[in-house]
Amino acid sequence: MVNLTLSTRSAADASGDALVVALVAAASRATAAKRDDAASADVATATLAPGHGLPRKAVSHLTSAIADLELKGSVGELTRLNAVPGVSSRLVLLAGIGEAPVEGGDLEDLRKGLGAAVRSLPRKKVTVVVPGSSTALAAATAEGVALGAYAPAKAGATSTDVVESVAIVGPGDAASRKAVKRAVALGEAVAYCRDLVNLPPNLLYPETFVDSLAERVKGTKVKLKSYDMKALRAGGFGGTVGVGQGSVNDPRIAVLSYSPSRPKAKIAFVGKGITFDSGGLCIKPATGMLTMKCDMAGAAAVAAAVLAVAELGLPVAVTGYLGLAENMPSASAQRPSDVVTMRGGTTVEVLNTDAEGRMVLGDCIALASEESPDAIVDVATLTGAQVIALANTAAVMANDDAFRERVVAASATVGEATWPMPLPKELRPSLESINADLAHKGGSEGGMLTAGIFLSEFVGEGIPWSHIDIAGPAFNDKGATGYWPKGGTGFGVRTLVGLAESYA
Repeated sequence: MVNLTLSTRSAADASGDALVVALVAAASRATAAKRDDAASADVATATLAPGHGLPRKAVSHLTSAIADLELKGSVGELTRLNAVPGVSSRLVLLAGIGEAPVEGGDLEDLRKGLGAAVRSLPRKKVTVVVPGSSTALAAATAEGVALGAYAPAKAGATSTDVVESVAIVGPGDAASRKAVKRAVALGEAVAYCRDLVNLPPNLLYPETFVDSLAERVKGTKVKLKSYDMKALRAGGFGGTVGVGQGSVNDPRIAVLSYSPSRPKAKIAFVGKGITFDSGGLCIKPATGMLTMKCDMAGAAAVAAAVLAVAELGLPVAVTGYLGLAENMPSASAQRPSDVVTMRGGTTVEVLNTDAEGRMVLGDCIALASEESPDAIVDVATLTGAQVIALANTAAVMANDDAFRERVVAASATVGEATWPMPLPKELRPSLESINADLAHKGGSEGGMLTAGIFLSEFVGEGIPWSHIDIAGPAFNDKGATGYWPKGGTGFGVRTLVGLAESYA
């Protein structure tokens, strides 16, 4: 993880390879017109964000460059300037962050803009200036830097960082120092999640996933328990056994628990961990498998979030349940029309072996419910319908409206895009089966919603539960953008941590 520190020294005096200064967006054409200055709208340029503290000659030089280059300050706009007078760093990088960030407002553009800046700097020592004087701005700056500094590794290697060290120049109060410490913990957690998602499926399968967790929890306050195939059969985890029985790599359920003294709440996180999804006997087309190593992103997010909650020492007990399996076709694979008995005794008729994630989640949700937590949240790359409907915005469903709002609010606070979705009662009949208590899949209409309705059947009575479908935002198969690298994004980690913080 990048060495991230908070500094109160002048940005101009910071020596190193690069100094990152934020630019706020140019005045819009509409805004200029309101000022009866339509002509200036055509050439409106960005301005330096407040709080930079640079000397007059540096500001004059940068302002002239901004005007000459007609910079707009849009998110992701990056401009390199060498040998800026009055600045010790060899390079000044002007980073667009969109509209000027406002205390208490949406700071995601700030995270994205500074994340993109750090991601573009393969330098050893970088200084980033907080665009203002508040703790919230310092926190968002540190988060953008921590998330943007990640560099994907080659298969089997540990990820590295784009830069070796970053000094955040901003307020030096205790709250800001705590915010930077939190950003470091979140950055480490998201990096671990991304690393897991990026691993090829011949290296990451249920057994090695558990091995990684065992190594990761060493020296932490997190405890690990796992169920092997024998224990899964004995424990009645028919959904997980059925999904994994077609692979030479046996399924697992891993349970990570963090239990502080006198916790203010007890929350369960559940993650879908299909380490590779071929579709089983209902096999996917070849192109549909290209990114299916990422079908365990929900489990990776849950594992990383539990570790982050423990690292931050939150007074909230958190247990993560990871349903891990490899969905493969073979002579031993489950078939369409098989009936399996889930944890807790519910029987389910399997209609399509490519809808396997809900089976491991159902087992894990039932297991989590046995501990009577204050709330359960599951995270999963569950349906293609989510991608079609919402693209990179995750869908949030729940059996309790107030809890769904709480999850959405947590995601908004940390900067992960989610959207509330319903669980329509009129779709429940599509899950009826003449051969079992439930059919595991509804019709073609509302596939994202019927998947959520199916999962709700395994939640213990009276327990608030929410389902987050991250099929779209979990994996970036296009070019890097903002603080997202290509590959695993780590989506969901910060929402889960933010939710835990809401109870603390």
